[in-house]
Amino acid sequence: MTLDIFIANTDAEIQACFPVFHELRPHIEADQFLAQVRRQQTQSYQILAVRQQGTVKSVAGFRFAEFLAWGKVLYIDDLATLSGETSQGFAGALLDWLIEHAQAHGCPGVHLDSGYQRHHAHRLYLNKGFRLSSHHFSLTFNI
Repeated sequence: MTLDIFIANTDAEIQACFPVFHELRPHIEADQFLAQVRRQQTQSYQILAVRQQGTVKSVAGFRFAEFLAWGKVLYIDDLATLSGETSQGFAGALLDWLIEHAQAHGCPGVHLDSGYQRHHAHRLYLNKGFRLSSHHFSLTFNI
């Protein structure tokens, strides 16, 4: 069966991605999602999605960014697949597209952070050639 991989640009395409994002980011409400994505798009954020039989199955939020540590990279903010649809190659297809996209734009690498408990995702990343290269630390404030 053919996969339709596309950049979500229209409001309808972005909204169609919400159910997948909501599984990864349950704190984001449907009525806030489009506005949040539009704000992030001003910072080069884009959504890559894979659709099969009219349903978005997997999504990747990404951006190009420059860092002193790595230079210009494609950074993956989000990568998720609908529960019940995992292990069918959807996320792998998105990663392959993103890796090619990064190379085509002169990036020396692709970077992402992943929750320490997401072992299934880590296996996919390692199989695609990613390596575990750092720990991510965060400090959260109540504002």
